[in-house]
Amino acid sequence: MTTAMTIHELHEILIACAGGDRPELPDHDLADLTLDELGYDSLALIETVARLKVQWGVDIPEGEILEVSTLGDLLGLVHRTAAV
Repeated sequence: MTTAMTIHELHEILIACAGGDRPELPDHDLADLTLDELGYDSLALIETVARLKVQWGVDIPEGEILEVSTLGDLLGLVHRTAAV
């Protein structure tokens, strides 16, 4: 990955992987929202892992992505994995 992914880029990937539906968002930082609040299930996360690998070259172990709870946690995992 040549540039760091932003929270908004990651959110767009999740939206696409969840079928393109945009949930209504509360008026606070995306990073603090849980994946459940955003309406993303484990299937969307697994699809996100595949898309991150193909589009960004980030290979996240499936077990690790299922342990994150917020969008910010997920972005941190993407950045940590990309740095390895």
